[in-house]
Amino acid sequence: MSLRIIATGGTFDKHYDPLSGSLSFSQTHLTHMLRTARVLEPFSLQVLMLMDSLDMTAAHRTQILDACHVSPEQSIVIIHGTDTMAQTAQVLAKAGLGATIVLTGAMVPAEVVDSDASFNLGFAVAAARLSAPGVYIAMNGRLLAGDTAQKNRSLGIFESGAR
Repeated sequence: MSLRIIATGGTFDKHYDPLSGSLSFSQTHLTHMLRTARVLEPFSLQVLMLMDSLDMTAAHRTQILDACHVSPEQSIVIIHGTDTMAQTAQVLAKAGLGATIVLTGAMVPAEVVDSDASFNLGFAVAAARLSAPGVYIAMNGRLLAGDTAQKNRSLGIFESGAR
């Protein structure tokens, strides 16, 4: 079973510029991370966009939905910013694509020490391979239903919400 990994940006892929003290995007960290993790199963990496999820519009979510819809792989991991990950998960869940789609991200950029990115990526890959078709959010060692998950901003974690 092959896997598609779709990069959309978010804190996960941000780069810290020590001269300006700013966070920006240059390229995805996923190629290096997947090689380091020694992922043995076949996968394809698609960089759809690299942007902060707070800047995402309905048109961006449609791009993500379209990428999932045309994917030949039935197991999909989407790297996404955590601020609006739940909204994108809801759009995907509503579409009922019949694939296993797992969204994940990071609270700390992948290239920063003590980032949660590597753990969340590994967890999401495993969840995409082992879970039944549906849309999920994989964060903080939890696999949550994508149509009800929400970010608890005060705790910096994802939780199940009410339907």
